[in-house]
Amino acid sequence: MSRHLSPHELAYCGLFGAAALLLPLLFHLLHLGHVFMPMYLPLCTLPFFVRPLPAAVTAALVPILSGALTGMPPFYPPVAVFMAIELAAMAGILAFCMRLRPEANEWLVLIPVLLLGRVLYVALAYTFSLVIRLPAGFMAGLSLLSGWPGIVLMAVVVPPVARAGRGTARLGAAREGSRE
Repeated sequence: MSRHLSPHELAYCGLFGAAALLLPLLFHLLHLGHVFMPMYLPLCTLPFFVRPLPAAVTAALVPILSGALTGMPPFYPPVAVFMAIELAAMAGILAFCMRLRPEANEWLVLIPVLLLGRVLYVALAYTFSLVIRLPAGFMAGLSLLSGWPGIVLMAVVVPPVARAGRGTARLGAAREGSRE
């Protein structure tokens, strides 16, 4: 097993990372960014194509980079940091699960990981609210409720995109192998 980033992984991380930077700009033009969590779409699709470490690192860096470049997500409250932690955990777990069971149904892998990610985010929001003396239960509940449209969107969009992309990647690899 190679520890180096392959050209394919680098390309996927760059492509999905760029999409994760650009999609929020489009959604925020329509004031839908916080509702549908557009940055999550490409970063939760990426793990279906790369190993856990590149997926997690890309998912951790994109919210920080986006926050630094655009101010979205903000650094205070530390939404960018919370998203970086949540997305890195989700991407790493998704990629790990897909490496263990590449034939697994994408929905059966994605849905529990999305729920786990939401629990992690809510726990981070709750803890931070306690630290800065805000009503922690209210803030955590608000975080939980505000993410559901995005979870539903990811559950609908990510598996078919991942399945189609993985099928195309397999077809390309088979064609490449037949040329040799």
